[in-house]
Amino acid sequence: MNSPNQPLPTFDEVLLCTPQTTAEQVGLFLRRCLIPCSRGEKIYTMLYADELSYDVSCRAEELFQHLQRYNSTYRLIILCNCEREHSYIPSVFSQYKVHMIPQRPLAEIQRYLQHHYRVAQPSSSAASVFKGNMCVGIVSSKRAGVGK
Repeated sequence: MNSPNQPLPTFDEVLLCTPQTTAEQVGLFLRRCLIPCSRGEKIYTMLYADELSYDVSCRAEELFQHLQRYNSTYRLIILCNCEREHSYIPSVFSQYKVHMIPQRPLAEIQRYLQHHYRVAQPSSSAASVFKGNMCVGIVSSKRAGVGK
């Protein structure tokens, strides 16, 4: 948010981890992050890495240890749930841990995201479905099973 005109991360810069994430998916992501190339100054982010299975986490750590020897300028952020800080990945990388609390008010964060997710020319776009010509939206319900 310090650079409002800089684009949001692309699909190859973010890995959303779940218990079903495979070692192959994590390996491809770490290779993109840690193998030096001329892709610019991307910041790679693993979200919910604490949800990876034990086996996938072990293989990810081994690959990380192997690949980081070849690149000292990588930019990797691993975000985990603080309630699962004793799972494998947070424990392995605990020496780099930084507790983060959002420093910006919610309204400012929402304006920033609206700036990046607004469709410029909404003519016959699916974005016209969402409020304010946004190309993303959240649909939620307090009741389960209402077709959302």
